[in-house]
Formats: sequence, C-alpha cells, structure tokens
Amino acid sequence: MSGLNLRGALAILTNELMRFFRTIYGSILSPVLTTSLYFIVFGAAIGGRIEEIGGVSYGAFIVPGLLMLTLLSETTSNASFGIYMPRFTGAVYELLSAPVGVTETLIGFVGAAAIKSLLLAAIILTTATLFVDYTIVHPFYALGYVLLVAAAFSLFGFILGIWADNFEKLQVVPLLILTPLTFLGGTFYSIDMLGEPWRTVALVNPIVYLVNGLRWTFTGTSDVPIAISVGMTLGFLVVCVGVIATIFRTGWRLRG
Repeated sequence: MSGLNLRGALAILTNELMRFFRTIYGSILSPVLTTSLYFIVFGAAIGGRIEEIGGVSYGAFIVPGLLMLTLLSETTSNASFGIYMPRFTGAVYELLSAPVGVTETLIGFVGAAAIKSLLLAAIILTTATLFVDYTIVHPFYALGYVLLVAAAFSLFGFILGIWADNFEKLQVVPLLILTPLTFLGGTFYSIDMLGEPWRTVALVNPIVYLVNGLRWTFTGTSDVPIAISVGMTLGFLVVCVGVIATIFRTGWRLRG
C-alpha cells in the first residue's frame, strides 16, 4: 500500500463513534451522575470546611482533578474495549487483511477516543457549572492538554485491549490501578498540603503530574512544573506508539 489510506482510517473512526453513540445515554448519564456526587460530597460537604487553595475556591480547585479522573478511566476503557471486541469476535482478522496499516488503525481508534473524550469533558464541565463557579485561565492549553492525555491513554487502552484475554483483565488496570492512583494523585487536594515523607511519595505517582498539568491550565498554578507534566505525557505517548508498532509488526495476540 502506498500513501496514507484515509478512507480506511475514516471507516475505523466512524465505526468506533457509532458504537459510542449506540450507548450515548449511558455514556452521558454515568459521568453526569458521578461528577454530581463528587461535587455534593467533596465540594459541598468538605469544601465548606476548607479555605481557598492556590487562590481559588475548593470547588473550582477540584474541577480539573475530577475531569482527569473521568478522562483517564473512560478513555482507557473505551479504547481497550474498542480493540478487544474485534479480537473476541474474530473481526480483527478483517482489519488485519484490509489495506490499512498501523498509522490508519491508530488514527481511527485514537481519533474516535479523542472525540469521545472531548464530549465527556464538555459534559463534565457543563455539569460542574451547576455546582461551582470556575474559570479556565488558559483555555487553548486546556484543550490541547486534554487531547494529549486522551491520545496517550487511548493508545494505552489499545495496548490493554490487545493484552487482555478476558473481560476481567480488561477492567483490572482502569479500576484497580488508574482510579486509585488518580484519587491519590492530588485530585481533591494539593500535594503541598502533605507533610514529608508523604509529599515525596506522592511525587512518585505519575498521575500527580497529569492532574497538575490540567490544573495549571485552569487556575494558572500547579504543584509541579508544567513542563514536566507535558514532557511525561508526551514520553508516555511515544512509548505507547512504539509498543503498538511492535505488536502489529510481530502480530502478538492479533494473529492466532
């Protein structure tokens, strides 16, 4: 095949988006309810007892963390399920025999996941306005950072979907690793509030840098340098691309 097969990439992207829209009510209802509960429990009950953090109200402070919490879990789950089902049903062989390569496949799957993530981000931010007043200091950087994180964790979810050989494994990483790390990654607090050695321990958690990177785009302040947050996200994306390229080259778990 010569050149980029845009029609093939668009077909994959369209198929993934159609799968999302078939369950759109559940896809929308879940983040709305979850975000609302977080704001009721943390924003109202706890926020009334906490003073401003970094010059912003506690409710506005946790908005980026809640957005990242949903973004990581939903993006990873959507991407992993998107490639797992074709493997499970055997439809992946049609994909492998089609005139599409790694680039077109990633454009389709990652592009669809990025669009889904933007829709979820818009839903979460709209829900947040019902509970708290917040501003986005750097809106264009926020959009770019959300897309960067969505792309990186779509690739990561893609790898998980290829690695998993049953539905239980498909949920292990999002539920038992990503979600706890996000809760411990400064979603509801500033790591500067932690004493030693816990602040140093928190800095080992990579999600801290993701949450604070997004928080910087909202509030203009961060517990860690924004350059490190962006650099780590870009590095993770490059590693995932390399892993996926190796998987397609060797056919690991794709070809029976």
